[in-house]
Amino acid sequence: MCSWRTIPCSITELCLDHTLPSGQSFRWKKNGDNDWVGVLGCSVYLLNQTSTQLRYKVFGKESETKSGGLESLSGRRSTTKTKAKAAKINGVVSPSPPADHDTVLKDYFQLTVCLHKLYSTWSDVDDNFKAVAQRFPGVRILRQDPVENLLSFICSSNNNISRISGMVENLCVHFGEPIVEVSGQMYYSVPSVDKLALPGVEDTLRKLGFGYRAGFIVKSCQTILENDPGWLVGLRTRPYQEAREQLMTLPGVGPKVADCVCLMSLDKPGALPVDTHVWQITATNYLKQLNNTKSLTPTVYTQIGDFYRTRFGEYAGWAHSVLFTADLRPNKNKETEQVGDGVAKKKKKLK
Repeated sequence: MCSWRTIPCSITELCLDHTLPSGQSFRWKKNGDNDWVGVLGCSVYLLNQTSTQLRYKVFGKESETKSGGLESLSGRRSTTKTKAKAAKINGVVSPSPPADHDTVLKDYFQLTVCLHKLYSTWSDVDDNFKAVAQRFPGVRILRQDPVENLLSFICSSNNNISRISGMVENLCVHFGEPIVEVSGQMYYSVPSVDKLALPGVEDTLRKLGFGYRAGFIVKSCQTILENDPGWLVGLRTRPYQEAREQLMTLPGVGPKVADCVCLMSLDKPGALPVDTHVWQITATNYLKQLNNTKSLTPTVYTQIGDFYRTRFGEYAGWAHSVLFTADLRPNKNKETEQVGDGVAKKKKKLK
C-alpha cells in the first residue's frame, strides 16, 4: 500500500471536520471515523490529520497490475462498465509527482494564510466571535475550481447541503469523466462547461430532479462559452464588485451565489454571502433592529455585508464562515448534546 504523505499543519490552522462539511464544497465524504475522501481535478484524495499534520494519499487514473489485470483500490478486480480503468492501492496513481500534490492541497486550503492571527484579531474586536472560535477552530475558506464552485451554488438555490451534494454528484456521474474506483465506488471529474451546454442536457437534468436549476446550469454554461475561454477564472484578477457584477449576468446567479463564488474560488476574502441563516445570526448577535425586518431585501443584504466588513476587515468573508459553520444544525445539535451531558453529570454529582 502507498504510504501517507504529510504536510505540517496545526489543527488550529485547518480542522477538516469543521471546514469540509461547512457548505463550501459538496464532494467531500467522511470515510470511517477520521478519513475524508474527495475529488480535486482528476485525482481522488484521501485526507486525515493529527494535531500537527495534514496527511493524505492520492489516487488517479490508470494503473496496471503486474499480472496485466486491473484492480480497484479495495484490491478487488474491477467490474465497472466504464471506459476508465481502475487504479490499484499500492502506488500513487497520478501522473504528477508528490510535491505537486503538496502544492495542490496548500493552494486548495490556502495554507499560506495564517488563520491563528486572523482568529486572534477577530476575537479582540468581537466577543461573540471569540466565544464561537473557541469551539470551532480551524475553519478555512477553500480555494475551489470556479466552474465546480459555480455549478454547486446554482444547485444550492432553495436547497439543503445533503440535496446539493446529491445534485453535484449526479452532475459528475452523468456528465463528468470517470477517474478511479475506490472501494467499489467510481469517482468522476466535474463536467466541462462545453459538455453541459449541449442540447438535451437540460432535459436530462430535469429527469434527475434538478427542476428549474437545470435551465440555469445549461444557460450559464452557454453564456460562459460565449465569453472568452478564460473569462470565469480571469475574474480572480478583477476587483470584487466588478467580479460580482459579472457573475450576476449568468442565469440563476443572484447576489448570494455571486458572493459564494467570489469568496470560495475567486480570491475575494471580503465577499460575504448572506442568506436567512446569516441574517438570523446577525439579528441575534449584532444588529438587533433586523429582528423587525420581514424579508432579506437588497438593502438589508448590503447592510449585513458592510457590517461584517467594517467589523472584521479584509478577510470578513472568512470570519463570517466561522460563525456560519457554528450555526449549522449538526454543529448546534452537538453543542446541545454536550451541554445536556454536562448538566446531567453536574446534577448527579450534587446528589
